[in-house]
Amino acid sequence: MIQLLKHLFVVSPSCGMRGTFSGLLLMLLAFAPPLSAQPSQPVEGLDRNIETLKQEVLELNRDLFLLEEELLYPSSTQLAVFVSMDVGAFFELDSVQLKIDDKEVASYLYTDRQVDALHRGGVHRLYTGNVRVGEHEVVAFFTGKGPNGRDYRRGATRVIVKDVGPRFVELRIEDRTSKLQPEFSIREW
Repeated sequence: MIQLLKHLFVVSPSCGMRGTFSGLLLMLLAFAPPLSAQPSQPVEGLDRNIETLKQEVLELNRDLFLLEEELLYPSSTQLAVFVSMDVGAFFELDSVQLKIDDKEVASYLYTDRQVDALHRGGVHRLYTGNVRVGEHEVVAFFTGKGPNGRDYRRGATRVIVKDVGPRFVELRIEDRTSKLQPEFSIREW
């Protein structure tokens, strides 16, 4: 056997490095387990350990996300603003711009898929941030296509009173069939 190995690993000028690689390949094939062998118990145990570790990493990631949210946006100063729509027969949403106390805090351009999700009852979190306790003016500008396919830009304003604890605000777009116009409102939860 040793003679065979010496012969396989000897690099002669005639065969060069090709002989060495051929020898290595033959050795690997000779001592490799058959491909049809069933996985052994340690490998199956390792698979279970890896899956358990993946689950623990996902749970840790979720916990870290919640801690980050708590640190960045403490509930005593948190303000979250959401966008929602009903049927949308009189208005096709393109974008929303949000100002709080005359400072632009969010602007979002919607895709067709996102607008479709809003029509089906989805809610989009447009903004999450910190504001101090007291009165704040919330102004939202909605841009899109209005009745008869014309460009449409409307706004809605509301003064909210932020107290200790989280505050949730909804920017709502509704159809008013009696007026054949969309209506934009700001509602506190």
